[in-house]
Amino acid sequence: MNAISIEQAYRHCQQIARQHYENFPVASKLLPAKLRRPIAVIYAFARRADDIADEGEQGVAERYRWLDGEAERIARLPGQVPVDDPVLIALADVINRHQLPLRPFLDLLSAFRQDIDKQRYENFFEVLDYCRRSAQPVGRLLLLLNGHHEAAHLAAADALCRALQLINFYQDMAQDYDENGRIYLPVDEMRAYGIDADHIRLRQAPAAFTDLMQQQTRRCRAYLAQGTPLGWQIGGRLGFELRLTALGGWRILDRLEAAHRQGNFFCRPRLRRSDILWIVGRSLIRPPQARLAAPSCQPDNREL
Repeated sequence: MNAISIEQAYRHCQQIARQHYENFPVASKLLPAKLRRPIAVIYAFARRADDIADEGEQGVAERYRWLDGEAERIARLPGQVPVDDPVLIALADVINRHQLPLRPFLDLLSAFRQDIDKQRYENFFEVLDYCRRSAQPVGRLLLLLNGHHEAAHLAAADALCRALQLINFYQDMAQDYDENGRIYLPVDEMRAYGIDADHIRLRQAPAAFTDLMQQQTRRCRAYLAQGTPLGWQIGGRLGFELRLTALGGWRILDRLEAAHRQGNFFCRPRLRRSDILWIVGRSLIRPPQARLAAPSCQPDNREL
């Protein structure tokens, strides 16, 4: 087999990025041009691994074997690159050009591996640990690609990605359960409110479900508040993209809470034209206080 050129590898990854739908744009044209191809490569890497974990026809043992093998291949990059794998060929080039650490990629693979058979999260700290590996690496890589290594920026990106991951959990409760039997609400908190898996399976929402979800969304709003100023701190096209993403998270959370007040906990809100106008308008007006909180002992990881 002939070796795949780097240019062919990049085009392959860009095609993967174009073919898949996501809640937020992948390698959006709003981003600086220099970031679009690297982001498409990172997306292709994550998309392939996620599909293996969630949608592949292989058995559990085969999925574990592939993801473990991928982790071994990543650990050898960029020095040892498979000549017949376009995703890893392009990824090795991105890692080398931008001097990216390997840990975020290994963390993503660890989260995908966990998705294979972990269906319950005993407490919120387990949920946070999953977010740390499934969502936060993406935000960090985006900043590192753009040359931002500041601790405050990375901490804000962590908070924003954590919030967006939680929002996805809340709007996909029914789908996650139906397709994979997963529940990302903490078991101990569900138990405290008298909620169990059958309520989700049967789409039943007793009054206590309202209290449970208020606890979840209140905590999520705190993370969004920590991460939203990042878009103003970064500035430029990347900052604008981050502001749109953060404000989109706020608006979706607003829609979720409105549905919850009506007793509907199993819907996926759709943003309306008015929501889009609100998001764009707010992204253009700098708020009076758009500064990042200094990284600390992370009191946000506890009950708020």
